Amino acid sequence: MKLIYSGKTKDVFEAENGQVLLKFKDDVTGEDGVFDPGANTVGLTIEGMGQSGLRMTTYFFEKLAEIGIPTHFVESNLDEATMLVKSAKMFGAGLEVICRYRAVGSFLKRYGAYCEEGKPLDAFVEVTLKDDKRNDPPINQDGLAQLGILTKDQYETLVTLTKEISSVVKNELVAKGLELYDIKLEFGLDAEGNMMLIDEISGGNMRVYKDGQSVQPLELEKMLLQ
Repeated sequence: MKLIYSGKTKDVFEAENGQVLLKFKDDVTGEDGVFDPGANTVGLTIEGMGQSGLRMTTYFFEKLAEIGIPTHFVESNLDEATMLVKSAKMFGAGLEVICRYRAVGSFLKRYGAYCEEGKPLDAFVEVTLKDDKRNDPPINQDGLAQLGILTKDQYETLVTLTKEISSVVKNELVAKGLELYDIKLEFGLDAEGNMMLIDEISGGNMRVYKDGQSVQPLELEKMLLQ
């Protein structure tokens, strides 16, 4: 198959019938060997992370399908660490949407003068542009509309879907005694122009804690799916 794009944590291949094949890698984002879902660089390689991420993603995408939330998921092959998905039209060069339940990471760096680490947040949604050179700058609804990236109606849909999806993940984790601090999601448009969740939902794109201690991606998958 033709390689379309080689990303930090996945390779993207052209598949049949206009679909796309994602190959999950063992790389995760972070800095100086420390995992960080908000980082713009590959920080470390964790053996088995690709399959682990795919298992979690498959679990959540199938659960979202049961309740009618649209995603690009078609099927997965755990042995090959690949996922077949619908082709999606990106918003600009891509957006990252973060739903925050506690003040950590870049939120704390920006707003730490007004809150302490770990302050509870009410599903705070923020959008950033995928732009490594500019360190993924945050952008608001007006900025997205004026730059022609996302209409105001699409923005409202984006926020609604983000909160719905994040709530599903949060509740699944709570059932296992885990707490979701924040999660990073991505969206695109299907062939009919409808918004859908794309990319993945795995330990590599969320911060999860248990009894006040950070849970690493591989351990998270084991705790959730055991």
